[in-house]
Amino acid sequence: MKRLDVRTILGAGLLVFGCLLFLEKLGFLHGAGSLFWGLVLLAGAGYFFYVYFIDRRSRVWAIFPALVLFGMGAGALLPPALAGWGGALFLGAIGLAFWVLYFGDRSRWWGIIPGGVLITLAVISVLDHISSMDTGGIFYLGLAITFLLVALLPNPVARMQWAYIPAGILAAMGILRGSALTTGLVGYVWPAVLIITGALIVFSFFYHRE
Repeated sequence: MKRLDVRTILGAGLLVFGCLLFLEKLGFLHGAGSLFWGLVLLAGAGYFFYVYFIDRRSRVWAIFPALVLFGMGAGALLPPALAGWGGALFLGAIGLAFWVLYFGDRSRWWGIIPGGVLITLAVISVLDHISSMDTGGIFYLGLAITFLLVALLPNPVARMQWAYIPAGILAAMGILRGSALTTGLVGYVWPAVLIITGALIVFSFFYHRE
C-alpha cells in the first residue's frame, strides 16, 4: 500500500474545498471557506494530538500546537451567532496547554501562571461578549486565584508560600475595583505585583539552595 505524500494530501484538500465551494454556490452551504479551514486546522490538531499521546513524556511540546490548532479550528467552525466566542476558545486552548504541561510534570509549577492568566482572559472575553459589565475586577480576581493555586497545588520543587502575597494583593484589588480610592492606583498594581513576585521567586530559589 502506497504511503500518502504531500501531493495526495494537497489533491484531497483541493477536492474537498472545491466540493464545499460548489455546495455553497448551489445554496446548500454557507461559509465554505471557514468550514474548510476549520477542518484543516482540526486535522492538524489531530496529528499533533497523535504525536503527543505516542510519548507524552518526551513529546510534551506537541500539546501546544495541538491545542492552539484545535482552538483556531473550533473558532472557525462556530456559527455566526457565536462568532464572538472564537477568541475565548483560542485563549482557553493555549491556557489548557500550560495546565497539561503542569499536570504532566508537577515540577513545572510555573505553567500554572500563564495557564491561569490565559483562562482568566478567556472568561473575560466571553463576559465582554455577553454583557456590558466591568470585567476589570474579575481579571484581578482571576489572577489572585492563579497565584493561590501556585501556593496550594502540589509542587516537588519547593514550597510556594510567597505566592500568597500577590494572591492577596490581587484579590484586594479585584474586590475594591471601581472605588474612588483605588481607581487611580490600579495602573500601578500590576507592575508592582510583577516586581514583588519576581523578587520572591529569586529569593526562594537562592534560599532553598542554601
